[in-house]
Amino acid sequence: MRPTLVVMLKEPRPGRVKTRLGQGIGMVPAAWWFRHQTARLLREVEGPRWRLVLAVAPDREGLASRVWPRHLPRIAQGRGDLGARMARIMRSLPPGPVCIIGGDIPGIRRVHIARALAALGGHDAVFGPAPDGGYWLIGLKRSGAIPAGFLQNVRWSTADALADSIASLPGARIALVDMLRDVDTIADLRAR
Repeated sequence: MRPTLVVMLKEPRPGRVKTRLGQGIGMVPAAWWFRHQTARLLREVEGPRWRLVLAVAPDREGLASRVWPRHLPRIAQGRGDLGARMARIMRSLPPGPVCIIGGDIPGIRRVHIARALAALGGHDAVFGPAPDGGYWLIGLKRSGAIPAGFLQNVRWSTADALADSIASLPGARIALVDMLRDVDTIADLRAR
C-alpha cells in the first residue's frame, strides 16, 4: 500500500493563520510568510513515493481555495481541536501508513518524510519531535484499530504535547525521528 502524507493547512488570511507569529511581526507579514513557506514546503515534499493530500481549513473555503495547487487532492479538516482533527484524518483515509505534518516547517526535506515512513516498518507510530516539546510530524502504521482515546487530553502548544500524544497510544511501539523546528513565534522564525 502506498503511504499517504497529509499536510494540514489553513487559508493564509491575516489574523486567521500564524497569529502568535503575527503578534511579533504583524498579521499581514505572518500570513504572507505562511503562504510562501507552505508553497515551498509543498514543492519540497511532493514526490512519487507517497500520496500527498492537503487537509484544509476552514472547510468550505479551503476546499475551493485558489491558493493551494489544484492538482493535489484536498480533504476538509472539520471541527474540533487539533487532536480531534488529526484523529479524524487518520481514521478516514484509505488503508496504509499515514503521516501528518503542518505547513510551517522550514527545514523539512523529502528525506525526513522518507525516514518517518521507514520507521513505521517496525513501529506502530512515529513522531518528529520539535525543540519546544511538541512535534512537526505524527505518523501511524494503521495496521490495527486506532485507540478510542487517540490524541485526546493533549495539552497543545505546550512542552507536554509530544508526551501527551505518545501517552494516547498505550502499548504502541513508538519511533522518534529527526528533530525539526516549526514556526509559531518570532523567536522560532529567528532561530531557523
